[in-house]
Amino acid sequence: MPVAEIDQETERVVADIQKKVKLPGFRPGHAPLSLVKTRFAGDIRQDVLEKVVPRAFRAAVDKDHLQVVGQPDISDVHFHAGEPLKFKAEFEVAPEFELGEYRGVLVNYSEPEVLDEEINKRIDEVREQKAEYVNEDPRPLADGDYAVISLESVSGVAEKVSQDELMIKIGDEATMAAFSENLRGVPPEESREFDVTYPEDYERKTLAGRTVRFKATVKAVRRKELPEANDEFAKDLGDYQTLDELKNAVRSTIQREKEYRAQEDAKHQLIDRLVDAHDFQVPNIYVDRQIEMNVENQLRSLAAQGVDPRGIKLDWTKVRESQKDKATRDVKASLLLDKIGEREAIHATQEEVDKEVQRIARQQREAVAVTRAKLQKDGTIGRIAGHIRTEKTLNFLFEQARKEAAPSESK
Repeated sequence: MPVAEIDQETERVVADIQKKVKLPGFRPGHAPLSLVKTRFAGDIRQDVLEKVVPRAFRAAVDKDHLQVVGQPDISDVHFHAGEPLKFKAEFEVAPEFELGEYRGVLVNYSEPEVLDEEINKRIDEVREQKAEYVNEDPRPLADGDYAVISLESVSGVAEKVSQDELMIKIGDEATMAAFSENLRGVPPEESREFDVTYPEDYERKTLAGRTVRFKATVKAVRRKELPEANDEFAKDLGDYQTLDELKNAVRSTIQREKEYRAQEDAKHQLIDRLVDAHDFQVPNIYVDRQIEMNVENQLRSLAAQGVDPRGIKLDWTKVRESQKDKATRDVKASLLLDKIGEREAIHATQEEVDKEVQRIARQQREAVAVTRAKLQKDGTIGRIAGHIRTEKTLNFLFEQARKEAAPSESK
C-alpha cells in the first residue's frame, strides 16, 4: 500500500484519538497532535493496521479475481513511517473447476414392483394393532397363552419392582425365558417365586446385570383375536368401502415408499459418480466445517436416543482423520450440485420456501410469522432455500440419468 494512503489513514486515526482522550493540562479534544502521536503510538499503529491491512488485502484479491475462503493468515508485516505497507497473506480460495458431463449419468434403477405378499403383510400388521385380548376360562398356562400377572420383586434390586397387571406371552421369544419356564402350567390365582437374571446390556439400567427374585401371581389367561380381513374391517379403517379398495390404497403407499428408497439410492449413485468424475482440491476450512456438521448431527442423533452428548469426550484429531475422506467427498458433492444448479438456473421459489416454513411452524406449534422471524434471524431461511435447490437439482439429474436394472434384477 502506498505511503500516501498510509499517511492519510494515520492522520484520521490520530484525529479520532485526539477527540476522545483526556490529557492533563488540556481540554478534551485539544491536546496537541504531536503529544497524541507520542503518547498513543502503539494504539495508533494497531488501529491503522486493523484498517489498512484488510483493505489492502481485499484490493489485492479483487485485482486477481480471487474468491477467498475464511480468514487470511497475515505475517511479515512491514510497517514503518515513510515506507509503503508490506505484508504476507496466506489464505485458501474457493476451488475453480470445469463441469464435466452431468446429464445421462448411468445409474442402477428400475421401477419397483409391489407384491401381493407385501400388501397382505402390511394389512396383517394393522390387524395386529387392532387385536383384542379375550379372557378364557381358568386353566393352566401353556405356550402361546397371554398371561396377565401381578409382579413384585422379593430381593436382588435396591428399588422394589412392582406391577399390578402385566401381560406376557408364554414361550414367546420376546418374553424372558425365566418367566415362561416358571409360569408354564400355572393356573390363575396361584403364585410362584423364581429368579430372573438380566443381561448386562438390559435397557432398564436398575435391572441390568442383576439377578432378581420375583413373586408372580397369575390373574388371568387370555387369547388374542385378530379382526378378519374383510369389507367391514376396511370400512372401520377409514374411507374404504371394500377390502379391495383398502388393498389398492396399501399398494399405492408401498409403491411410493419403494420408489422413494430406490430413487434415493440412485441419487447417491449419481453423486458418487459425479464426484469421481471431477478431480479438484477443496479448501481445508470447507472440510473442517463439514466434519463439525457431521459430528453435530451424530451427537443430536445420540441425544434423541437418550445419550447425553456432554459425557462424550472427542479426540478431534482422530475425528478429523477418520472423517476427512467422507467430508471431502461431501464438500465436493455440494460444490458440484451448486454449480450444476447455477448452470441450469435451478432455484427455490418463494412458494416452496413458504411451504417449508409453514411445515416447521406446524411442527413447533407456533404462528407462521413467529417461525419465519426466528428462521430469518438465525439464517435458516437461506439454508432452507439452499436445501430445496439441492433437492431440485438432484431430481433434475435423476430425470436426466440413464437408468438400467442392477445385474441381480435383470431378467
